[in-house]
Amino acid sequence: MFDTDERLETGSTELVEGTARVVEVTGAVAWLEPEATTSCGGCAASGACGAKGIGTIANRVAARRFPLRDHPELRVGDRVVVGVRGDALVKAALTAYAMPLVTLFLGGGLAQWAWGTDATTIAASVGGLLFGLVLARLGAGRLFASGASAPRFLRRVGQAPQTCQII
Repeated sequence: MFDTDERLETGSTELVEGTARVVEVTGAVAWLEPEATTSCGGCAASGACGAKGIGTIANRVAARRFPLRDHPELRVGDRVVVGVRGDALVKAALTAYAMPLVTLFLGGGLAQWAWGTDATTIAASVGGLLFGLVLARLGAGRLFASGASAPRFLRRVGQAPQTCQII
């Protein structure tokens, strides 16, 4: 697993950091839950914010937990800072959002060009979206299997960040 004294992989220039709490330890695996930030529900526009309703399904506790392996020193209740490579986060976002949108517009555009009717354009758009969702699922599985999108332990909350050499 990645620690701050190890070097980052080539091509990685930054880590996006977040805070999490250890909720369970099973052997050498610590299960963490990301801590809620003050951005949702804490601002003056929270009543009119559309992002608040988007995450309600993901707010289930089991859906938010993620494992952190090979850190036996962690205990339940510890607050830690974890990081995800910035380039992996961009790849994940493009896979999840851009892939389905591109295939939706491509399917609809090709159907409109070939047949020119609304019904075929709508059907091809829906088909393109479904195809894009399948591609996104496969791409996400590939990112997950490679470990590129896995969070890495950086430090406990309250400790000063250690510098690491970027190559």
